[in-house]
Amino acid sequence: MNNVKVFVLMAGLTGLVMAIGQLVGGGTGAIFGLLMAAGMNLFMYWGSSSMVLRSYNAQVVNAQQAPELYAMVDRLRQRAGLPMPTVAIAPHDQPNAFATGRNPEHSVVCVTEGLMRMMSKDELEGVIAHELAHIKNRDMLLQTIAATMAGAIGNIAQFAMFFGGGDDEDSVNPVVAIAIMIIGPVIAMVIQFAISRQREFKADAVGAEISGRPLSLASALGRLEMGARRIPMQVSPNAAPLAIVNPLAAFNMRGMSKWFSTHPPTEERIAALQSIAAA
Repeated sequence: MNNVKVFVLMAGLTGLVMAIGQLVGGGTGAIFGLLMAAGMNLFMYWGSSSMVLRSYNAQVVNAQQAPELYAMVDRLRQRAGLPMPTVAIAPHDQPNAFATGRNPEHSVVCVTEGLMRMMSKDELEGVIAHELAHIKNRDMLLQTIAATMAGAIGNIAQFAMFFGGGDDEDSVNPVVAIAIMIIGPVIAMVIQFAISRQREFKADAVGAEISGRPLSLASALGRLEMGARRIPMQVSPNAAPLAIVNPLAAFNMRGMSKWFSTHPPTEERIAALQSIAAA
């Protein structure tokens, strides 16, 4: 069901790009916007690991430097059927973790010092399994495609502003074009964030399967949420969505505002994991 939801969201995002591109920028505008967004996001996708590690001030470690953590990642990645990722530790007191990398062969799993201090062994395994699930599900690639689609709409709007809308006599009314240029990127962002939230649910479920302990991951999520609210972390907003819970507590949203959040409400994730455990 999660995959179906993501497919529908991606189809909607693709259709939005095509419709707005044709309506506001004409065929040329749509192609221009998509190529520009693809180029920018391909660069980010290819160099994501090093850029995100720098953003978190993380350091790569080996089996001698962090034997217990390294062995835990190695054991869980074998269960997941994945190659050994690069392991890193970020010097932050806030408990958190993230995974990045363009594919399973070039992936990174990073945990904070706070996570290693505050979590039990079972909870830590649950968190690492969640991050390995992101790698197994190739979520970095999916998120890059979604970001490319969303970014294309903004580029199309700029193209139309500089060069005029449409490439024929039936171009859209300027007032309508302006409205689309304002509303379109917002709708695209909402869809992009919805895809991100669905992939978090998916990573929770696959992570629970890898670790075999859905309740340990549920417990960890509750403690991670409290940690994010109590202990600040200095990190780029662009890198924050990769973490298992948003490290910027101000962005942990509820109600209607959760549409603009990259992560689902933690209580919903915990409830889903409890359902998995009950089943």
